[in-house]
Amino acid sequence: MGESTKIAVARGDGIGPEITAACLEILEAAGARLQIQEIALGESVYLNGEKSGISPDAWDVIRETGVVFKAPLTTPQGGGFKSVNVTLRKTLGLFANVRPARSYAPWVQTKHPEMDLVIIRENEEDTYGGIEHRQTDEVYQCLKLITRPGTERIVRYAFEFARNTGRNKVSCLTKDNIMKLTDGLFHRVFDEVAAEYDDIESEHLIVDIGTARIADTPERFDVVVLPNLYGDIISDITAQLTGSVGLGGSSNIGETIAMFEAIHGSAPDIAGRGIANPSGMLMGGVLMLNHIGQSDVAEKVHNAWMKTLEDGIHTGDIYREGQSKQKVNTKEFADAVVERLGEKPESLKPVDYSEVTAVAIPPVTRTPKATKTLEGVDVFLDWDQGSRDPNTLAMALEEANGEKLELTMITNRGQKVWPDGAPETFCTDHWRCRFLNQGPPGSNLHQREIFALLERIDGASLNVIKTEFLFRFGEDRGYSLGQGEGTKTTRVPVTV
Repeated sequence: MGESTKIAVARGDGIGPEITAACLEILEAAGARLQIQEIALGESVYLNGEKSGISPDAWDVIRETGVVFKAPLTTPQGGGFKSVNVTLRKTLGLFANVRPARSYAPWVQTKHPEMDLVIIRENEEDTYGGIEHRQTDEVYQCLKLITRPGTERIVRYAFEFARNTGRNKVSCLTKDNIMKLTDGLFHRVFDEVAAEYDDIESEHLIVDIGTARIADTPERFDVVVLPNLYGDIISDITAQLTGSVGLGGSSNIGETIAMFEAIHGSAPDIAGRGIANPSGMLMGGVLMLNHIGQSDVAEKVHNAWMKTLEDGIHTGDIYREGQSKQKVNTKEFADAVVERLGEKPESLKPVDYSEVTAVAIPPVTRTPKATKTLEGVDVFLDWDQGSRDPNTLAMALEEANGEKLELTMITNRGQKVWPDGAPETFCTDHWRCRFLNQGPPGSNLHQREIFALLERIDGASLNVIKTEFLFRFGEDRGYSLGQGEGTKTTRVPVTV
């Protein structure tokens, strides 16, 4: 018997304490070699005055153990404290979220009995930075951040995971036909990394058709790697396709710390009733046991759990008349799994974790510095005068043109409305006004010229809410082009 491993256990909110107790009962009975240190996270901590939902001593325990077994936490919708889950993932560098989704048909009802895939979700970037602003009376903004190092690390992890687990294909899903810079970077890095793994098939799909294909024929997928937001949504879809979101376990992997959990939420509507399905958190525990080198126990638990399903002993969320044999509560389900420890399923394929090895954590590759040329500025305005005619706005802005910087384009919600805008385009009070350098090609602007432009705009009593400097990195343009926009713009007469 090997040495025991210290782990931090957070019993969470809602149904968390109930399913945690059930899972720990099973792990202990299976012979898991664990030294448990309890920590408090979530709503109770927030209500006690810790606005992050994470107490200082919890951070110490997490860093000491390097392993967290966490029940679901409550995140308020639209207000309250920031998601503790997101805070933990970003603060601790838990860059890879791994979510297996396997069918257990016919014991769990599903239309996809051959399904067996793994979602690998980038866990730190995208829109999950929580950087949001209200900019006008009508318009709110959320920033989407994709980095090259973060993308390369998660994509390389996906290919290493596929190789180490005997899987043969990695699929990438993005929306780079629309978000050409952010999602375009993710796709481009995926193609670069895929070229290094000629033993593994690779493919890229636009996320909308890719999601449709996952929902229709999930058996054609093996490992799927995605940016954060798409991964969050699609991993819930794949879990539901197996028959129940309540069966899905999840691991969050970083360089020095890993966190294991169910993918479902805290379900406060059934908290305290003792009827919740502990399977998702238990499958998170199986992932944890493999991570800490106790694959013998992981195999015993997973096989006993499948034997329980196979014997028709089901909690209410997956109970089905004519298929299930006994509807049980949380404690009764845990007891049934314990009774079957050492047994293997007969119709379902037993798991074999004897050759499980840890996936190597890919190093972060820093991007070489490129020559950076300032070419212009997008000035965002809160402007709501008259009929919101962009020609009227353009006339006012053209008075602010300088020796180099000239107005070349105005958009509203990303749609070009000047010059040559369509009269049918609906406009809000939020305007992006692009000024580009009209000097010799390749010449560099100075920030002081943009600051002078902003002073002239302010002098015209226009309300600036945000600016974005427009750069070229070497030969690559670092900003999206507007429809019909060129490097040199001919003045368009303004009419009102």
